Amino acid sequence: MESSDCMVVVSPSDGYALEYGGQNEAIFKRRTERIVREIAERYAPAEVRIQDRGALEATLRARVETAFERASREDGQGGSER
Repeated sequence: MESSDCMVVVSPSDGYALEYGGQNEAIFKRRTERIVREIAERYAPAEVRIQDRGALEATLRARVETAFERASREDGQGGSER
């Protein structure tokens, strides 16, 4: 994983949970929580794990959205794409 990027893993869960880690946690955690909650509201409950290396907001949004989309397809809750 490169600087200014993040890794996002979304797993099915009975409720929403966020596990966040990164070198600049004090700076980015609050922003990341807000973005993840905003995106997560459109999907089934999930556990989200993020390892952040200072990703820009656009990068974070893209990674989180993609992870939720992939997880929803794998769980059988996604659209017609498989």
